[in-house]
Amino acid sequence: MLGLCRGAHAMIDEKKLEERLVALEAAKSWSPRVVSRLETLLRSGADEALYRINPIQFATEKSIAEAEAIDLFLHACVAGLFDMDWLLVCPMCSDVVESFRTLRKLHTHFHCHLCQSDYDAALDDYITVTFTVSPAVRRIRFHEPDTLSAWDYVFHYKMTPGGLMPDGVPWSETAKGLVRSLVRIEPGAAASLEIDASEGALLGQDFDSDAQFVVPVTREASVTPSHVPVMLDPGTCVLAVANIAPGKVVFEISNSNKLPVVFGILQLPSATDQRPKLRFTPSLSGKRLLMTQTFRDFFRSEVISATEGIAVLDVTLVFTDLKGSTALYERIGDLNAYIQVQRHFQHLLDVTVRHNGAVTKTIGDAVMAAFSTSADAVRAALEMQEAVDQLNRDRPQRDFILKIGVHRGASIAVTLNERLDYFGQTVNIAARVQNLADGDEICLTEDVFRAPDVAEIIAPYPVTRSEAELKGVSKPMSVYRLARRTS
Repeated sequence: MLGLCRGAHAMIDEKKLEERLVALEAAKSWSPRVVSRLETLLRSGADEALYRINPIQFATEKSIAEAEAIDLFLHACVAGLFDMDWLLVCPMCSDVVESFRTLRKLHTHFHCHLCQSDYDAALDDYITVTFTVSPAVRRIRFHEPDTLSAWDYVFHYKMTPGGLMPDGVPWSETAKGLVRSLVRIEPGAAASLEIDASEGALLGQDFDSDAQFVVPVTREASVTPSHVPVMLDPGTCVLAVANIAPGKVVFEISNSNKLPVVFGILQLPSATDQRPKLRFTPSLSGKRLLMTQTFRDFFRSEVISATEGIAVLDVTLVFTDLKGSTALYERIGDLNAYIQVQRHFQHLLDVTVRHNGAVTKTIGDAVMAAFSTSADAVRAALEMQEAVDQLNRDRPQRDFILKIGVHRGASIAVTLNERLDYFGQTVNIAARVQNLADGDEICLTEDVFRAPDVAEIIAPYPVTRSEAELKGVSKPMSVYRLARRTS
């Protein structure tokens, strides 16, 4: 007996739900009622609310810090409560063009059937990460898309509600108002769709392929057919007329494909202005997830298999190193020095996580960390100095003195040594800027210094500007040196 509980809209495996909630509760120290809010959603949320959950939206609605909400869903995946999906989302129509369960399968070149357009995605753009309840815990109708109504399939399964028109209305809601008929047609079957056509144009669309037609609706139409045959072949759509007049018309849609199709007819307005690019509600981007330490710690098998890597348009990298570490090893011995250096790593990791970053790797005594914003990176760099000060307070002398470099730019996310890493000139410059720093000094490049909020953060600190020649960089770069505050 599975112990299934059937409600009006839910079928829940109570035993698995309880076991996995207990595991989630024990995973870390959560803020009050965080797990209980998720449990309420799992038990009583509508199917739509448990499909492709946006953790940033969840955080806003439940008054939870974004970082904790992201951690919550990641740990919930580890516990078996949710499955994680990487989505490629069309920027013009908010259609989920492709969905992948693992980062390994993600690719960056995609084609939207609805917009007939090709795109190149970056981890910052068009790639978003969502979470769907595990069917082992609670079954929802979206686990079986072939059983969905045509309406649910198009507007709830395929489209995301996060793509907004300039007036703030979701494009999916606008598109619903354009639909004149929407139907699922089995292989070898046909459907008769009666449309009351208005002036403008009619769009016929197979929502899973490039098969579509656009037929003008004009009073000057030479023929006014009452029935229009349409043949759907794999990837193509054959329409027998060039235009039609306003009024009632029946489209006879024949599906010669080997699979069912979801086909719709939409009334397009007379205006031919190009539809504006959508803006999207805040969501968990692939970039932010890669800069979440919990993801890196618990999803080590998630790697990038694309040989060219995946672009990151804007990342801020922090490199740190210890000044005089060789002398430390000589003075207190290898084992003691190793233990102390590991303590220093843990302190820097804790600081990085507090400022929404992730440690990418350690190299000897050095740390490389990645942040979504320069402001977070600079705050972290300053707090790293304070964390090292705390380590030194318990020692007879200052064994730990940090040299820090911070640079911002584009990069490529890759897999190196079976771990997610960053590659490119931005990484090279960040490392070389760190080499310029003296002990107790933070060196910022111009891109970081001019980034939003950074000027306010560093206002209390002495700053000197200089020009530096960096190996592999054709032109001198401006470097801003932050010294420690004297008071």
